[in-house]
Amino acid sequence: MFPSNQMPARSNAAGPHALPPIAADIAPVGSSCFTLLPSLLGTVHGYDKGEEIYGDDEPADYVYEVISGAVRTCKLLDDGRRQIGAFHLPGDIFGLETEATHRMTADAVTDTTLRLVRRKSLEAAALKDISVANALRTLALRDLRHAEDHMILLGRKTALERVVTFLLEMDRRLAVAGMFELPMCRRDIGDYLGLTLETVSRVISQLHGRGILGLSNARRIVLRNRQLLGAMAV
Repeated sequence: MFPSNQMPARSNAAGPHALPPIAADIAPVGSSCFTLLPSLLGTVHGYDKGEEIYGDDEPADYVYEVISGAVRTCKLLDDGRRQIGAFHLPGDIFGLETEATHRMTADAVTDTTLRLVRRKSLEAAALKDISVANALRTLALRDLRHAEDHMILLGRKTALERVVTFLLEMDRRLAVAGMFELPMCRRDIGDYLGLTLETVSRVISQLHGRGILGLSNARRIVLRNRQLLGAMAV
């Protein structure tokens, strides 16, 4: 996956986990801190659907930007259940840790292309360039806000409110011409929302039956009444 002089340590790797590099210096996407300095262009790699990007407790030597596809970060609990902490979509940056190792596992939801930047390079750039430091601060604050919102969602919201909140978020992040297609399956959604697959499917079917959203297939959705959904998510 990496050039020989850039291979990150993996404690459980049985072989290469990524497709051959697509390009070494592809132009950055979005408005991330990676666009601020040429030295942060990084290296671009592809991952197959379901492929692990990094594991829990593995060295956090790289920071990642999603170019295409989608990534989930998750934690496997002692009883075998899985809690998904976040979904990362094109333009999102993830994998930046406060400690030396990752707290969660990250894997590709679909065939996914990522930009990898060495953590040391990013930290060195932040010490020299205030714009990079400010970008990292903004990223950290966004991650904190997401964690707080997710905590409230899991702890205080009903099943209906959780699903509606999720759909509104995906509409904001993915919608094109009023429609969005979910890259993740309903089991993934349930593991993110702390609900069973059956509950997620039941709530979506109820919303569809009431005409609040339209379904052209299991993952392609149109929100027909965003104002009502917004009131339901509170």
